[in-house]
Formats: sequence, structure tokens, C-alpha cells
Amino acid sequence: MSEKLTMEQALNEARRCLHCGIPGCRKGCPIQNNIPDFIRALREGNLGAAYEIISERSNLPAICGRVCPHEKQCEAGCVLTRSKRGIKIGSLEMFIADFAHRYGLKPNPKSNGARGKVAVIGSGPAGLTVAGDLAKQNFAVTVFEGQSEPGGVLMFGIPEFRLSKEVVRREIDQLRNIGVEFRCNVLVGPDITVDDMFAEGFDAIFMGTGTALPRTLDVPGERLKNILTADYYLRMVHLVSNGMLDPKEAMLKEGDTVAVIGAGNVAMDAARTAIRRGAKEVTVFYRKTEAEVSCFPTELEAAKAEGVRFMYLREPVAFLGRKEMQQIKGSRVDAATVAGLAAHPVTNDQGERLPLGGMVVRVIAQTEDGKFQPTEELECIPFDCVVQAIGNKPAARIVSTTKGIEVDEKGFVITRERPYGMTTRAGVFSSGDVVHGPATVVLAMKESKKVAAGIAQYVDAKRLISDCGL
Repeated sequence: MSEKLTMEQALNEARRCLHCGIPGCRKGCPIQNNIPDFIRALREGNLGAAYEIISERSNLPAICGRVCPHEKQCEAGCVLTRSKRGIKIGSLEMFIADFAHRYGLKPNPKSNGARGKVAVIGSGPAGLTVAGDLAKQNFAVTVFEGQSEPGGVLMFGIPEFRLSKEVVRREIDQLRNIGVEFRCNVLVGPDITVDDMFAEGFDAIFMGTGTALPRTLDVPGERLKNILTADYYLRMVHLVSNGMLDPKEAMLKEGDTVAVIGAGNVAMDAARTAIRRGAKEVTVFYRKTEAEVSCFPTELEAAKAEGVRFMYLREPVAFLGRKEMQQIKGSRVDAATVAGLAAHPVTNDQGERLPLGGMVVRVIAQTEDGKFQPTEELECIPFDCVVQAIGNKPAARIVSTTKGIEVDEKGFVITRERPYGMTTRAGVFSSGDVVHGPATVVLAMKESKKVAAGIAQYVDAKRLISDCGL
């Protein structure tokens, strides 16, 4: 995570940059940010120029400065990193963006909208990138968002301790300053369709809807009370923290014991959030070893430092209610017993879900050749709450209400190379998680910048053909 710097610290850090002839830092940045030049401008004390240089490639510098895995990207490419003295590029980016906000710097003029009209569905990293890039090129851009405020995963999926929501709001305000319009509480599919948007006069439409549907384990007892998905849990915590929901809606009480399934960044977010919500104990379960976890190393170490426990080589096979848990003596249990207990109803006579009592996990063995094989050994562990963080998949809400948009066997939208990012329906483009699967903020931005160029190319060609009367 980036370190907050004072002016003196930022200037001193900028002075350490060697300004390499072939900058590995820029090569390591997915969106090719001109890192040496913005550091040079900062070193010279020209923070306005530094912000302008960053804004040429990034619409979300204050966010990227905070949540990008710099240690794997730009900072990994810095030649000084080899001697463990690498430049703190993320911290410098964050410092410049925060300075620009504090003093009201606005590096880009407002769009005149003369070049075309584009609709953007979704206001996560992909949608905001496309909206910003096109507005800078004088397109009239309208973003449609189903939630009460824009931001997507940046607002509702990343916890406050990792990314302040005020930072997200101010980056979105910068997009408003250059002419991007936001329409919230509009769910594309039920409220408005792609056809409606074309009828409204949009020249092109971008779908940046992400992977809205969480994957679940699909094991016996999964419908018991207090078995949540990480997406739902993090969203509820955000709404509760902002006074928009009763605290009971967060589904986790102070003093609860919590299990988190999965070992990606979202799992770490859920585990660390549970700690902050007063959980007595939080344990992460993962079917492989620590060497295979997919979260950033910094997130893993932060979770450990905050008291999160880890149980590796364990795979959940069933959830049990409190009554069933009371029938088990000790932690060992056989498959026949689990099958019998898990077959019990999960609702009472009124159809209400019964409370969770615990979880049965299978022990996984790692073979000599490195493969992971399930064993017959089962363990039963009591828990008050389980959070599943095992990935997401695309929702079919837009595709099902729109003719001509094809998806692959997993539900991800199919796009073409020319114009880049266009789906199988002319004029409809897509990028981000809904095309490539879940990724980091900056990787979603990387692809979306290429798609924004494809949209501009398409709209220009469409208008030229129209002007020629063809």
C-alpha cells in the first residue's frame, strides 16, 4: 500500500529518480503512464504540470496511487528496486493527485460533445476510463449506473480502509468537470435497454458491467442463515457505514467467529473487514498452500498482522445447522455422518432459514509432484458466519435483453480486434471483467483505454459514412 508523503518527502523521493533512457517503470505500468516526466515535473516543483502529465493517461490517479499493485508493476521495473531502493512511484502519484484536489487543479477542458454521443453502462474502473478518455476527445458521454451513486467496485467492493470513498467521489467529480454525465439508479435491462439507448441517439454504447454474480460452493447446507458472499457482505458494510442501512443488515455481530473461503484480494478484504466489525476470530480457508494464494503479498501480510488465521489444504464440503453441530462429538467426522446431517432441512415451518452452526472441511494432501488431492479425512469446525470469496461471473441482465451480443461458454462477452472491443453487435463495445474476467483496477483500465480508441474510430467512421450519404 502506498505511503502518504509530505511535500518535503515527495520532493526528496522525486530527486532520487535516475530518469533512465529506457524507463522500466513506464514499461511496467499497464496504462503506460509517463512516470519519468511526472516525477521530473514534481522534482522541479511544478505540480500542475505533473498532474497534467499523469492525467494524459489516467483518469483515476488518486485511486491508482492507492490500490494498484505497484510492487508488481511500475516499481518492479525501477532499476533501483534491484538494490531495494526503488522509487515510491505509487506514493508520488497519490501525492500529486491529492495536491491537485486540494488546490482545485483541472488539467482538462470541458468536452463540447461535438464529436459524438456515447453511453457507458457501469461506473467501475472500465466504465470510468472509457468515459474520461472519450470526454477528453470531445465526445458527449453519459454513464448509466444501477446503484445510488457511481463508482462500482471502487465504491461498493473495496473496503474503506483500503480506499477512501471520498477519494472515489472526488475522482468522479473530476470526470463531471470535463462533461461526463451520470444517471444513477438506472438498471440497464429492466429500466432501459440497449435498443432504447440507440433510439435516444447514442452513436455507440460501452458495457463495463463487470462480473456481478458471485460464485458459490454449491454444497449441502449452503442456504443456512449467515452464509454470505463477499460481494454482498462488503456492499452491506459500505451501506451500513454510510448510514444507509440498519447495522443488523451487515449480518455479522460483534464477537462472532467467521470463516472466509478463498485466498484472493477480495477474501483478504472480507477477512480484514470482519476483524474491523468486531469478529472474535476470523479464519481463511484455502484448498492449496500459502505459495499458491492469488492475493497480493502485501494484503496477505496485512491480514496476518491484523490477526486473521489461515488454514491451508482445507476444502469446505458441507455446512451444518446448530442442532446438527450439537450431535457431533469432537472435530472428526465421517462422510456418512456428514451426509446424514447435511440432509436435514435448512428452514423452519415458516420457511425461515435456520442459523448456521459450523462447517465440514475435507483435508487436502499435496503429492510429491505438487498436485493437490482430496483425502477421506474430514474435520468439523463451529462458526457463526461464513463468507464465500471464490470468484465472480458475468450477469446476463444486459445480454438477455439485447439481440446480437454473443458470449462464450462461461458467459463472458465476445469482442473483436477491429474496431477494438466491439461486440458481435455493431456499435456495442465492452471491456473489463465482463470480457476478460476479474482483474486489478489498472488492468481493467489498460484494456478500456484501447476500447475507447476503438469507439472513437467507430463513431468517426459512422459519421463520415453518414456525411457522404452512403
